Amino acid sequence: MAIQAYILIQTEVGKAGSVAQAISAISGVTIAEGVTGPYDVIMRAEAPSMEEFGRIILSKVQAVPGITRTLTCPVTSM
Repeated sequence: MAIQAYILIQTEVGKAGSVAQAISAISGVTIAEGVTGPYDVIMRAEAPSMEEFGRIILSKVQAVPGITRTLTCPVTSM
């Protein structure tokens, strides 16, 4: 079963649009949108395993310029 998670992202002032656009291009990211509130961008991503999720997705997301903080929320099945 694939690992899925939402990642809540805080950005530098005025960078939400460029961050969301850059994140959308990362393989495994299914959606990235600007939002209002304590976070500036929310994204959803999936990978075959937790190891690949961290290696392929999180490392690339955290390298995007303008990101100041992330919070990863794995999806749990009911």
